[in-house]
Amino acid sequence: MVSILVRKFNAYYANRPVFTTMVTNAVLSGIADTTAQTLTAFRRRSAQRAADPEPGTRDDFFSIEIQDLDQKVPWPDSPSFRQAPPPFDFERTIRFMSYGFIMAPLQHRWFAFLHKTFPMNNGGATANALKRVAFDQLLFAPCGLACFFTFMTVTEGGGRRAVARKFQDVYIPALKANYMVWPAVQILNFRVVPIQFQIPFVSTIGIAWTAYLSMTNSAEDETIGNSP
Repeated sequence: MVSILVRKFNAYYANRPVFTTMVTNAVLSGIADTTAQTLTAFRRRSAQRAADPEPGTRDDFFSIEIQDLDQKVPWPDSPSFRQAPPPFDFERTIRFMSYGFIMAPLQHRWFAFLHKTFPMNNGGATANALKRVAFDQLLFAPCGLACFFTFMTVTEGGGRRAVARKFQDVYIPALKANYMVWPAVQILNFRVVPIQFQIPFVSTIGIAWTAYLSMTNSAEDETIGNSP
């Protein structure tokens, strides 16, 4: 099955590389937000059990694991988090898929620029891979995060003030988290993965990262919505 998918992807990429990347990004972004919403529901149920535990439910494995996660990334202290998890937000998933779809052409051009500027020659492959990572993390990553939070806030109906608040509260923590995850991933990506698979590889690894961004973005929205 994997071999068939790889052959199909290669065939589509050879004919329409940008559009193939756009569709791939959109699908993987949708998977990431679905994962994030599922985790959010589990965390809210865990918070409810912690606040009002039922006999036999406090010490189960999933409760312990999710309570540990809540200690690392605590929810804001708000009555809304004692409520039942909201229904699945399809509009939010569409926003994430749209962002992945729209950003794919820019990513495609950026990776092509890195590929041309820092070729993986036999003599200097490792050095050029490190240069690619440095350019990617110092230039593209901060701009990409800025585009993400701006796009999400605007498509959620927020204005300039909401965008400024989002940057003030979550941009720097998200950028720090980016630097803890992506340099190592990108070294592997640029050094080993063929160019036609580099964006899908990033998007696949990025399912967990996008889920983190989704949870960060939605948690900040909850805080703003419940602030006086």
